[in-house]
Parts: sequence; C-alpha cells; structure tokens
Amino acid sequence: MGKPVALRYIFFVSSRFKPLRWAAGTLLAVWLAAWGGFRWAETSRWTAEKFAAAAAELDLARLSASERERALQRLAGQLNRLPPEERRKVRLRRSPERLFEQMTDAEKARFVEATMPTGFKQMLNSFEQLPPERRQRALTNALRRLREWRDEALPPGAPARDTPPISEDLQKRILTLGLKTFYQESSAQTKVEAAPLLEEIQRAMESGRLFHGSHGPPR
Repeated sequence: MGKPVALRYIFFVSSRFKPLRWAAGTLLAVWLAAWGGFRWAETSRWTAEKFAAAAAELDLARLSASERERALQRLAGQLNRLPPEERRKVRLRRSPERLFEQMTDAEKARFVEATMPTGFKQMLNSFEQLPPERRQRALTNALRRLREWRDEALPPGAPARDTPPISEDLQKRILTLGLKTFYQESSAQTKVEAAPLLEEIQRAMESGRLFHGSHGPPR
C-alpha cells in the first residue's frame, strides 16, 4: 500500500470512528460530572453531627449583639437544612443546649420560631379540633416512635434508656392545656424540650397516619 493510499485509509478510519470517540468522550465527561456532583453532595450534606459541631464552636459571649444575631440566624438556617431524620437526632440529643444557656430570652424565642417546621401553626389548630381520645393516641404513638429512634441512635451495646424522651410533666401539660395553648404559654426553653414531640405529631398529621390509624414508624 503506497503512502498516499495509507494516509487516506487512516483518515477514512479516523473519520468513521470520530463520532464514536466523541460520544465516548461525552459519556465519560457526563459520568465524571455526575460522580463529582455525588461526591460533593455527600461531603456537603448537612448531618446532625455537623450541626452539633457548628453549635459547639459558637461562643456567643465573644460576639457583639449584631454578630450574635447573624450567628444564630445562620445556625437556625443550618438546622432547617437538615433532612427529617437528622433534624430528629438534633432535637433528641439537644445539641444546641449549651448555646441556649448563653442566649437571652428574646434570642431563644426568635431561634425557636425560626426553626419550627413550615405549617406548624396550622398543625396546632388542626390538632385542637381532634377528639380527646385521638389526641391521646397521637401523643402516645409519637412518644413511642421517639423512644425507638432515640434507642436506635445509642452506641452499640449501650443500654436503652428508661426515661421518656419528653418529661411526663410536659406530657400532662400538653393533654391538659391542649397543644395550642401549651405552645402559646410555654417559655422558649420548654418549647425546645417539647420540640421533638411537636414535630413528630406534625409529621403524623401531614402523612395521614394520625387519621388512618397507622401505628408503624415512618422512615
């Protein structure tokens, strides 16, 4: 095969497979971008542990009034970014408890309001319209689920806790006053303590479990 013929043959083969090479290169680029996006999402995903670390690093005593406000707004936003299961861990572990000791009453109230789920006030109104026996059942089921999730989060081999996730005094106050009145009359500190239970009741109402009589814990 002469040199000109060989060159034309190489050019012909190269041209013929050029679309395949272009498609393979495009596919590789898409795969690399997807893999990179997945890795970025994994490393940037907010977790209960990351939130606890951010809360532990924050020292309000060293900040000015304006800096405290911005820092607490940022922390509230980080809590709101958490997936439901991670948010539940934060609530049950009471990760920002140390910070609450440093906050003023006004700061506590703003932080609580900023971190309650969307639709929470509507849930309070809807809960008040339920018959007493259904409110009691909702409270009992929510407490059971919270206990299960809290025990699952314990280190391997650690004994399960005997204490309820929400104190019995708060449970009685909720049933006696009603959820809406309890929330309106409680201090910010009490609202934080009751937050895991309040949010779990809201999830049950929004999912329909409270109305359909389902007792299994959602995942």
